[in-house]
Amino acid sequence: MEGAAGRMDAYETANTMSGTVHGYVVQGHNVELHVPSGAQPATPHQVRKPRPVFVNREGELSALVAALGRAADGGPAVVAFTGLGGVGKTELIAQFVHRYGVHFPDGDLYADLAAHRHDGEVDLGAVLGGFLRAFAVERVPDTLEERAALYRTVTAERHVLLFLDNVERAAEVRTLFPSAGLVVVAGRRRLPGLRLDGAEVLDLAPLGTTAGAALVRRWLGPERGSEQELRELVEQCGGLPLALNAVGFQLLDRGRLGVGQVLAELSDRERGLSSFSNEEGGVDGVLDSVYRRLPRTTRELYHLIGVNPGPLVSAELAAAAGIEQVDQGLAELRSAHLLDDVVDEGPDEHYRAHDLVRRHAYERVRELPERSGLFARVVEYYRGRAFLADVAVLGSRLRLQEPAGEGLPAFTSGAAALDWLRTERANLREVVRAAGEQGRHGDVWRLCESLWPLYHGGKHYDDWVETHRLGVDSAQRDERPDAVVRMRNQLARAHYELRDFPRAIEQLVAASELVPLVVDPRLVGVLHETEGLLCLADGRPERAVELFTLARAENEGDAHGVVVQGYNLAQALIAVGRPEQAVAVLDEATELAEAEDDGPMLMRLALVGACARRALGLLDEAAALAAEAGRRALALGQRLKEAEALRLLVTLAEESGDSGLAERSRSRLGELGDEEAHIGRGGT
Repeated sequence: MEGAAGRMDAYETANTMSGTVHGYVVQGHNVELHVPSGAQPATPHQVRKPRPVFVNREGELSALVAALGRAADGGPAVVAFTGLGGVGKTELIAQFVHRYGVHFPDGDLYADLAAHRHDGEVDLGAVLGGFLRAFAVERVPDTLEERAALYRTVTAERHVLLFLDNVERAAEVRTLFPSAGLVVVAGRRRLPGLRLDGAEVLDLAPLGTTAGAALVRRWLGPERGSEQELRELVEQCGGLPLALNAVGFQLLDRGRLGVGQVLAELSDRERGLSSFSNEEGGVDGVLDSVYRRLPRTTRELYHLIGVNPGPLVSAELAAAAGIEQVDQGLAELRSAHLLDDVVDEGPDEHYRAHDLVRRHAYERVRELPERSGLFARVVEYYRGRAFLADVAVLGSRLRLQEPAGEGLPAFTSGAAALDWLRTERANLREVVRAAGEQGRHGDVWRLCESLWPLYHGGKHYDDWVETHRLGVDSAQRDERPDAVVRMRNQLARAHYELRDFPRAIEQLVAASELVPLVVDPRLVGVLHETEGLLCLADGRPERAVELFTLARAENEGDAHGVVVQGYNLAQALIAVGRPEQAVAVLDEATELAEAEDDGPMLMRLALVGACARRALGLLDEAAALAAEAGRRALALGQRLKEAEALRLLVTLAEESGDSGLAERSRSRLGELGDEEAHIGRGGT
């Protein structure tokens, strides 16, 4: 069996088998569990391909080659390069991987820490999660500690190269070191602290005039420009390959443009970005020259780079922003090395601009009258797509905002929507922040409401807390007490997940003060729900039963809300030792969920139903429901819930003495990357 469709058979329940089954097949009483055979581990190749022309970095390449020997002795070996932005650190590593990739048979990993840094801190958990998924680990643990431990396990038997870009402090990267292989670190700031890790720390200087002139000569050929002109061009570009690439594109794209003409423009033009003049060697003048020659539609796309608060742009975003000839513009910007690095492949590729380019683009668009309208369209796009993603993942749930996203492409599945949310996470966070700064408070809380499936399902706690604090403030400024209640409740859930119960209670108390101002009783129900979860967590299940009962009553008339609160109430009833009542509640909720075709809740109800039957000693029925929950979770792409179902199957199999079922369930857990797959056979 291949893919998710093939793995659906893993949870079929029956007493007999027929036909051909690929992979493991086990039976436990009346439960048959088909577990697919293990897939081959993935070999990631994340460092971008090198450019065809490269000069004057032989010393640095030699240092990397020397590090290969240290890595072979047990690793990881660490090399750090520091230098100005645009000096060519990324190209150096791309060249090295291209030439010496045979030394890394298990692949190469890449992370730009600037894309994961906010409020001065890097979301290391997100970076590790990306690495684990690159190795085809399907179930990524929730906590940073668990992810780091699993990452060390995954890399222990692999020889990989890890490239960490835009590093600011040594402490940011130590958690990301693999167990073996070569680590290459690049950053603008010097990183002496890495020497404590045995790293070789080298400064990467700009190209000298001779080497830089040789680079440009290889592009232009022998006929264009004198040697003196080329050397002056290198000086004007500060020896930065980024700037030289941009100018080189203009010279190649316009064969009649003379090197002397470009020099005159660079020398005579008034400086536009004084902050770049000293630190970055006058790159602003270079980029101004390129910018002036861009076609109108491509220039509008460049403006989008400056307006978009986040680090990524896509063709879909550009089209939604009203930009014409998007594909042509993307091609031109990539050719000029103003837009680079395909972040992901698929129907809507994402691109990243160098931070120098982003700052320059921001300066070019900052004073334009169309800037505010362009920013509004960016916010509207993210609001609409996030709303559509929320609906695709969670279906019909309580939403305060009106429908959004008309005219935008729909998601083909909840899994596709989650993929988009994960890819755009940094953009979404920055759009929330920028919209708040621009006074677009209605957009802020609406975006936060739609980000629930991303944060609650992905456990991105730093983003969750930061955006929802802004959401609370914006809902207050928007004079929407119902939205304030919603934002405080979602923020309380983040603190609950972090087991910071005092802060969770603080948010609930503040939200409760606004209850007299809200009309929809379901908002009261969600507050009861969160308080009930807190009571379950701190050992007060009887009170939780009362609160979930109240929450269910407040949701009367809302099928999804009634189902959710029935699910919660059943868990509380099991906790107080009343599994018979729990079964009755679950049966009623399941009938309603089936009528509504509420797949995500049917999965959760089956899982809790298995726990209730286990408490009643009905192990065969419990196993059947756990298998159903696992099958539904697999179909929905809910890896956490699939792992939860499998762990329960392990427990049920051991309690019933079915060692085969337990072993095969552990095998599937191992494929999900769940660390609990490695527990001893004595139980979970």
